[in-house]
Amino acid sequence: MITSTPDICSEIYLGLMSGTSLDGIDVVAVDFADAKPVLLGSHHDPFPAPLRDKLYAIALDQPLPISAIGQATTWLSECYSQSVNTLCQKLALQPQYIQALGCHGQTVHHHPIAPYPFSLQLNNPSLIAAKTGITTVADFRSKDMAYGGQGAPLVPAFHQALFVDPKQTVIVLNIGGIANISILDPHQPLIGYDTGPGNMLMDAWIKQCCNQPFDQDGQWAEKGRVIPELLERLCQEPFFAHPHPKSTGRELFHLQWLAQFLLGNERAEDIQATLLALTVLSITQEVQRYSPGRLLVCGGGAHNRALMQSLQSTLPLWQVLPTDALGVSGDAMEAMAFAWLARQCLHQQAGNAASVTGASQQAILGGIFRADTHLSNSHFTRQS
Repeated sequence: MITSTPDICSEIYLGLMSGTSLDGIDVVAVDFADAKPVLLGSHHDPFPAPLRDKLYAIALDQPLPISAIGQATTWLSECYSQSVNTLCQKLALQPQYIQALGCHGQTVHHHPIAPYPFSLQLNNPSLIAAKTGITTVADFRSKDMAYGGQGAPLVPAFHQALFVDPKQTVIVLNIGGIANISILDPHQPLIGYDTGPGNMLMDAWIKQCCNQPFDQDGQWAEKGRVIPELLERLCQEPFFAHPHPKSTGRELFHLQWLAQFLLGNERAEDIQATLLALTVLSITQEVQRYSPGRLLVCGGGAHNRALMQSLQSTLPLWQVLPTDALGVSGDAMEAMAFAWLARQCLHQQAGNAASVTGASQQAILGGIFRADTHLSNSHFTRQS
């Protein structure tokens, strides 16, 4: 716990993330006063099951009235606000000592390659600013896409700030619902892109078959055997052959996508083993394009023992480590990145890497929704 009056040199930002896995809300407090960001604390709240079901239905483009989508957005933003307030209470951290909150929102559709490209996040940052008293920065993808970029992934620039090594190639692998990599090669510009499904298909399959939210340590996958013919069919998905920049999400990789490749006579655990193999193969075929070095893993997939072991055995020339081994929480990484992006916005500094997203230029990302503390009876003002 930190005191309610942080050191005068502190520069505290909050970051909030809810990913494509739809497992819940992660919020962190980060102090950027020193060269290396310091994680002050974190908090996780699972989504209420009815809200999760609504978000899942929206992401799968199921027919819903606009009123249902609007109410889900407000409900989601109220949950965001509650998580932020809970973390502040845990840390005894008053809003006046927080520069801003970076809140990405919940991505429900991401279509960067279309006649009219768009990326849609459910979020009401004005509501969050009102309920937390904290200036909120949101809408991080739009500016990058306005300059022709994919608007994703956004975390590689933060990975570069944390982990670049002038002596070797470092790849940061985030395994959330979707897996993405950041290639930190001291001899070339920053590269980063989505490789394909991370936990998304495995989570959805075990939920359907066993009513479990995820495969603990990959134990169910280990009971099955990879089906080579199924794996080969899955790998025919055109996304895997696309050159970077590229990004994807639940709008592509979902159970209906999987169903088209199934014959109907497969054992459920064999399908799970094959989905784990697909995640590993789609990651390693990209990692192997680069000179061997260090592979740092973050996100929920870093806790999947079977997945981590498969990565290491498939990449024998790479040192495969969770980012926690370097003192950076893999569970907090993405939320920390949005705290960093909020800081970049308030400092009028670029948040995207054009070499990652394919944008024509760097840009200041995010819109600022200020808390109206100066209009209340509060005695403080917030510095921006």
